[in-house]
Amino acid sequence: MSRRCELTGIGPMTGHSVSHSNVKTKRRFLPSLKSVALHSEALGRSERLRISNAALRTLDFKGGLDAFIVKASDDKLSPKAQKLKRQIKAKQAETAAA
Repeated sequence: MSRRCELTGIGPMTGHSVSHSNVKTKRRFLPSLKSVALHSEALGRSERLRISNAALRTLDFKGGLDAFIVKASDDKLSPKAQKLKRQIKAKQAETAAA
């Protein structure tokens, strides 16, 4: 399982550990990921995604999973999230036509 947020695409970054004597050694900064069940109001069901804690706060700010995922660009979303986005858009178009 990759260490990448399924909604924002945030992954590991590299940098240096710096000692007191200023010796630099390579290290990795891993994202803080959490596996959560997010409820989609358009689909009426929950979906499990592995997202960063920052993305979880952004979801709350933007107004939920549906609002966030519809506006997100496809290149940052995982294949699972892209499929979820297509389903949400189809359901929203279906309810708008009715």
